[in-house]
Amino acid sequence: MTVEQFTAFAILGVTLVLFIWGRWRYDLVAIAALLAVTLTGLVPASEAFSGFAHPAVITVAAVLIISRGLQNAGLVDVVVKLIGPLRGRENLQLAAQCIVIAILSSFMNNVGALALMLPVAMRNAYRDGYSPAKTLMPLAFCSLLGGLTTLIGTPPNIIIASFRAKQTGAPFAVFDYAPVGIAIAVAGIAFLVLVGWRLIPLSERKSNAGPAFEIDDYIAEAEIPEGAKAEGMTVFELEKLADDEVIIAGVIHDDQRRLVPTGYHRLRAGDTLVLRGDTAALKVMIDGGGLKLVGDQKFSREDLKSDEIDLVEAVVSADSMLTGHTPTTSRLRTVYGVNLLAIARQGERIGERIREVTFHAGDVVLLQGPRSAMSDILATLNCLPLADRAISIGRQRRLLLAGGLFVGAIALVIAGLVPVQVAFVGAAAGLVITNIVRPTEVYQAIDWPVIVLLAAMFPVGGALEATGGAALVAGSILDISHGLAPVWVLLILLVVTMGISDVINNNATAVLMAPIAITLADRLHVSADPFLMTVAIGASCAFLTPIGHQSNTLVMEPGGYRFSDYWRVGLPLQIVICIVALPMIMLVWPL
Repeated sequence: MTVEQFTAFAILGVTLVLFIWGRWRYDLVAIAALLAVTLTGLVPASEAFSGFAHPAVITVAAVLIISRGLQNAGLVDVVVKLIGPLRGRENLQLAAQCIVIAILSSFMNNVGALALMLPVAMRNAYRDGYSPAKTLMPLAFCSLLGGLTTLIGTPPNIIIASFRAKQTGAPFAVFDYAPVGIAIAVAGIAFLVLVGWRLIPLSERKSNAGPAFEIDDYIAEAEIPEGAKAEGMTVFELEKLADDEVIIAGVIHDDQRRLVPTGYHRLRAGDTLVLRGDTAALKVMIDGGGLKLVGDQKFSREDLKSDEIDLVEAVVSADSMLTGHTPTTSRLRTVYGVNLLAIARQGERIGERIREVTFHAGDVVLLQGPRSAMSDILATLNCLPLADRAISIGRQRRLLLAGGLFVGAIALVIAGLVPVQVAFVGAAAGLVITNIVRPTEVYQAIDWPVIVLLAAMFPVGGALEATGGAALVAGSILDISHGLAPVWVLLILLVVTMGISDVINNNATAVLMAPIAITLADRLHVSADPFLMTVAIGASCAFLTPIGHQSNTLVMEPGGYRFSDYWRVGLPLQIVICIVALPMIMLVWPL
């Protein structure tokens, strides 16, 4: 092993450890790895940031904008309406939802498709009286399975296509993934619908079927008497008396109710305050401010809502601006104009010292804020709503236009008239020009941590290949499989890729494993296509852990899942995929 190879493996090893640890965001870890390979001379400084201009990175960004356009145009609303007649039939609902999300994930971002179906699945479970745990994990897994079927279904497919273009001069086409991907998706969906959900111990799982928070007992009304200490205070000042453990969710004066008052709203004698907090904190505020409790009425969620103000339950995503912050540092009221009323984790509401709680991916939060701006606020925070989605199907023209732009881009790529990145950037631009995607939504639609990760990891992966590190790994795999047929080498490659993808980002997995796959093919003197296809499949089949993919993380809290639930379902699913994938790859992409 040369010094350069040792350095490359050392940097890569530290990078993988940091990915698995999860203490820092994966895009920041990728940037650190990029700087390391640049400073050590493994990558020339002039090429350090070449990844930001890589066709795969540009294509991924364009596809994310197109996904937002299809969503805005009402495509999903039309499709979801088809599930309506299945009310009361749990297994048929599960099958239909799995098929729908797989189809959606074929042409839009996996997480985006799941975000659209999540409220629908939660609503159906609550309405029909069964646990969401039965459906949410299968839906998350199906969002990954659906992405296997097309070039644009998932970023790893785009990455692998770019490696093929470098190797052979021509990338994989849009539907080159379909024969193998559809076979795997059909087998996977069948397993999940017939067997997979039965492996989840539903009776042992607390899950948020319906409202995740019963907040009635934590709401009180208190009046500010004449001469009380609270008279003349601002909302912020009064909340400080209870160490910010009580939220003033509303102010009533002369029968006029003001919900979500600003922190600088000055309180007056005669005001009635709607308070949200635990019993001990409420007592501290009432005593400290000289407040007087009003009545003994039973409060409900409706008391915190109005025509202008809404309550929304939402899931904190891994890339959310809230992740790693506390309610205090997030400044939800001062910056976004919303109140955080409660946090739930692992099926249990967090009620003590809520201001000191650090947000984690998968947390469910209850937010109170302006109804008209709530969708934009959630998009900015990168949180996924669990509330019912309004179904609107009166947007046929927008749908036809968005669909036409999308299909036109695909047709141009298939005809070989323009490169894939040019076609999809053109479609994205068309969606913006026609105002299907508002200019302000463009940057919200792009998953910037993924873009940075990809741009940084391409040079890192190139360093592994340039130093001969990929050849060393490939040689080790060949040593293990010495004397065996190439199909067994493919199996080892698939299992290794799946294993890595279960603990680190699937895009990073694809970037790191693709050079190894090409080297294996060269050493065996066979076509690289089946090896690259194997990596594409393995990188997107992260079913063993909740951290393997964002889709898995997002359903953990709403479904009330434990870490072990994932491998209970995911391990047999991966075995099914191996059984189906290898013969299909050998058939469609012969050696």
